[in-house]
Amino acid sequence: MKIFHSSIHSHLMLAACSLVFSVNAEKEAAKSGPFTPIVEVEGLPNVLIIGDSISIGYTLPTRALLQGKVNLHRIPTNGGPTTKGLSEIDMWLGKRKWDLVHFNWGLHDLKFMGKDGTNLVPKEEGGVVQVPLPDYEKNLDYLVTRMKKSAKQLVWRNTTPIPAGSKARYLGDSVKYNLVAARVMKKHGVPTLDLYNPSKQNMKAWMREANVHYFPTGSQALAEIVAEDIKKCLKIK
Repeated sequence: MKIFHSSIHSHLMLAACSLVFSVNAEKEAAKSGPFTPIVEVEGLPNVLIIGDSISIGYTLPTRALLQGKVNLHRIPTNGGPTTKGLSEIDMWLGKRKWDLVHFNWGLHDLKFMGKDGTNLVPKEEGGVVQVPLPDYEKNLDYLVTRMKKSAKQLVWRNTTPIPAGSKARYLGDSVKYNLVAARVMKKHGVPTLDLYNPSKQNMKAWMREANVHYFPTGSQALAEIVAEDIKKCLKIK
């Protein structure tokens, strides 16, 4: 009988431990987000996403779509304007050789700021553009040159549209910045993934009103485009 009770006790303890482990694992999974470092799977290509909150929105669904195919990393922050890229690019890239870097800057460069650095101050209220087009071109040229040293492949993801009424961002500016970016990418032979036109065509369904950000369904739609592009670049199914 003692052996019988001992066996039951052992099974109960194992079940309890298993339950605790399962609950803890679920809690850890729930806490994971786009900035949470991933556990790499050996042998899979390593891809880095660099970008602002638009890319933050599509990081997790893209990662889910590429699970078991790609180690999808992203920078642990909002990529901000190209000026932030200049100061942090060495840290973001680290010392490894990436199989692919998928990148964008633009929506923060073209937004208007207060002269004292206050965020999102319309030009009608004295705001000035954060990074003027000539500086944007120069900064982007430097960043592409730097990234080419740390990546086997680069893909430029163009800047998404600005809906009417967006605070301190103006209709048509994404187009202007994308034209400059296209010139830089042509110079360096870097391909472009177009998210501008699909977003423009699906703006009401994907994007928030008077806001450059996306509904979850919109971020999922972008993720599907990005995931397919990454698979095509890396020649994986």
